[in-house]
Amino acid sequence: MGIAVFPLYWMFVTALSSDADLFASEARLWPDFSQFGVFVDALAEGETVRWLRNSLVIAVGTTAMSIGLGIPLGYALSRFSFRGKVLTTVVLLLTQMLPEALMVVPLFSLFNRFDLLDSLIGLILANSAFVLPIVALILKGAIDGIPRELEEAGRVDGARPLTMLVRINVPLIAPSIAAAAVIAFFHAWNEFVFAVTFIYAPETQPASVGIASFIGEVGTPVQTVMAVAFMFTLPAVAFYLFAQKYVVAGMTAGAVKG
Repeated sequence: MGIAVFPLYWMFVTALSSDADLFASEARLWPDFSQFGVFVDALAEGETVRWLRNSLVIAVGTTAMSIGLGIPLGYALSRFSFRGKVLTTVVLLLTQMLPEALMVVPLFSLFNRFDLLDSLIGLILANSAFVLPIVALILKGAIDGIPRELEEAGRVDGARPLTMLVRINVPLIAPSIAAAAVIAFFHAWNEFVFAVTFIYAPETQPASVGIASFIGEVGTPVQTVMAVAFMFTLPAVAFYLFAQKYVVAGMTAGAVKG
């Protein structure tokens, strides 16, 4: 636990270090709260709050879209037989081997045609398309573990497939949904390549791009970068702590079976 928390603590200590302590021969292990103004200044300018708000919109939107589409897609792959089912599953798996940089040019051309550049909606769509396959495969594996007899009992009572999905399967795969949501949220929260390519205006930049903008040719305000990075990390850590009790069970339930 301490090893996992230490990078976050070190960002906090670095943000509260003076220039003398920052370049001293011995590292300072305790924060200097007299330097707390760096956090106040970072928030007072308004850019940091706007960056964090944009990142939150993108992450929540991507998570909601990928889960909303991943549940029925995973259910279809698990419960229905159709031509090309195996090929579809393999293609979904292969998409995770493609780097984001390979998709930038075609997505840029597509977004330019549909006026989605410099738009949070466009970024949500791009992130959702990238993370949806892994979400669907996790949920497919979880649904594979649910006995079909439960659905057969619902079918006898006259329930339709959508009703069985919502009332029977979704509650049983809730841990896997939580695990998939964590993956989708973290991907969208930390994503940089799509954001720096598709977003131009400062008012629509997410925090991942905003932090990179501090790096200059002449100098980089290390304390400011660490302060903003610390605030950027906290929401992701908070979300993980909220969902962590579901992650291990969800990953186990959603493991792909041979």
